[in-house]
Amino acid sequence: MKKLSVIVTIFITGAALVSCNSVRRDPGRVYMPDMFYSRAYETYTQMDSTQFTENEAEAGRKIFYNNQPVAGTIARGEDLPFPIAKDKQGDTTNYVAAKLIENPEPPLTDAQATEIHRLYLINCGICHGAKMDGNGPLYNGGNGPFSAAPKNLLGDPIVLAMPEGQMFYSIQYGKGMMGSYASQLSRKQRWQLVHYIKARQAEAKGGKPSIVDVADSTAVVAN
Repeated sequence: MKKLSVIVTIFITGAALVSCNSVRRDPGRVYMPDMFYSRAYETYTQMDSTQFTENEAEAGRKIFYNNQPVAGTIARGEDLPFPIAKDKQGDTTNYVAAKLIENPEPPLTDAQATEIHRLYLINCGICHGAKMDGNGPLYNGGNGPFSAAPKNLLGDPIVLAMPEGQMFYSIQYGKGMMGSYASQLSRKQRWQLVHYIKARQAEAKGGKPSIVDVADSTAVVAN
């Protein structure tokens, strides 16, 4: 019995030593290597030839993946793309043409107005102010980091006369010192924001009171 135990121990030890010295890391040729070799994809990254394995190169595999939606497709519930492209540097042709584009979104409901007010405070209020008077934290009456006051959305004659399509163009592509907000707000939200600003302008002129009271902005953000 003791002799058998010694033999078994020697066998196990030998097998372990052999297996440790001949570990095979390469599985050889792989069928469908793009499924065998797992990758961690990151949004909007592009793969190049240096990221292919040897097996993929041998098989002539050309894998391309960038996680972007198919060209020409529109997300469910999203508005149609803005039909006017961004002007080239120094040109204003498309900016002027944007005046003719009508807002495809219907007037805001109470819930929509509350949500757009919240988005305005997050994305626009830091410059244009919670009261849309151009006195946001970045200007702060001339004591902020911005030396020039942003546009007063309720009092600037240029903004008051701006058609909705042109206002959307400014939000979509940016204008002057203001950058684009296309990555922060969906097209639907951008058009609704235009509705919201126009409603606030009408109220400032003595029209129908707005649905959301900007003085209670803290409560809206908390929700």
